[in-house]
Amino acid sequence: MLLWRELIARYHYLGYTPLTGARMHYLIYDGDRLLGAIGFGASAWKLGPRDRFIGWTSAQREKNLHLIVNNARFLLLPWVHVKYLASSVLALAARRMQQDWLERHHFRPVLLETFVDHRLYPGTCYKAANWLYVGDTQGRGKLDRHMLRNKPIKAIFLYPLARDFRSQLTT
Repeated sequence: MLLWRELIARYHYLGYTPLTGARMHYLIYDGDRLLGAIGFGASAWKLGPRDRFIGWTSAQREKNLHLIVNNARFLLLPWVHVKYLASSVLALAARRMQQDWLERHHFRPVLLETFVDHRLYPGTCYKAANWLYVGDTQGRGKLDRHMLRNKPIKAIFLYPLARDFRSQLTT
């Protein structure tokens, strides 16, 4: 956990801040070679494009939001250059974290979400790993109570972990 924090603090453009709610942290290795880090945490409370994609009501969202997990940090170390590595890591992490999440948090997530800053990254690795682009954030951030919209607008990508994710989220 300390190495994960250090890598994210030093090399991720957002730096280190503790992930909220239930969370999982992974270090990415190829044998003994450290390649990066990835972290998952609580999903965003309200997210218009995601919520429309799911088609749930406010009550359903309140009841089932915990079934969505946010890929809050993804880092490949700056000196690591391996073609298709990012999309491969995303695919492997999506499969692995489901069982780990169940063992640690006692429920299985059905959908992953993430945000990609358009100004810095095109989201190619998420597209290559079959994540679905569903729209953009409004640039408000989770603490914007006064509609300031002073955060970067980010692309929203989703990755279903269960075929029936919509029915599980809308019950």
